[in-house]
Amino acid sequence: MTTEDHAAVPAVRHPGGRWRRWRRARPFTAGLLITLGGAEMLVTLRAPLGVLLHVGPQGLAGYLVPMILVLCGVLLVTAPQQRVFYALLSLLLGLISWLTSNLGGFVVGMLLVLVGGALAFAWTPDKRPAPAPVGADADAAPSAPRDPADAAAPPAPRDPEDVGADLLPGGDPPERAPVERA
Repeated sequence: MTTEDHAAVPAVRHPGGRWRRWRRARPFTAGLLITLGGAEMLVTLRAPLGVLLHVGPQGLAGYLVPMILVLCGVLLVTAPQQRVFYALLSLLLGLISWLTSNLGGFVVGMLLVLVGGALAFAWTPDKRPAPAPVGADADAAPSAPRDPADAAAPPAPRDPEDVGADLLPGGDPPERAPVERA
């Protein structure tokens, strides 16, 4: 191959690059664990086992709690902006499932939901700036000269009425004006 042939070869893409970026932009593992835990609870409610535990109300709540958990897991993946609400709801329903869904799906489903809820609550979106495009030239657009007025302003002087820092050890008590009596 000549050097001209190398220029025509496209850059090698990493397998799963788009999938990886999509998955990392949301609490995917947490949503998956919550969905699996809720599905496991639903399966244990309808399992053809000879011995099933029937603890707590087995009516509507026995089916409603796992279905809401499955929905929370799916919504965590599709709408990560509301992750705190879905995480707290999943944690609460995971604990409630101990009473409503055969001891939380024989404990396995409840543990999956609790771990997934904790992961969803702890997940934060990636705040790093996007990398510059490969073809972008850094010298193409010179940066504007910095204006001294744009520099960060110095901190404001301390207000004499601000006594919050004086509560710390070593703080000076504020000087107060004498109270006028009428």
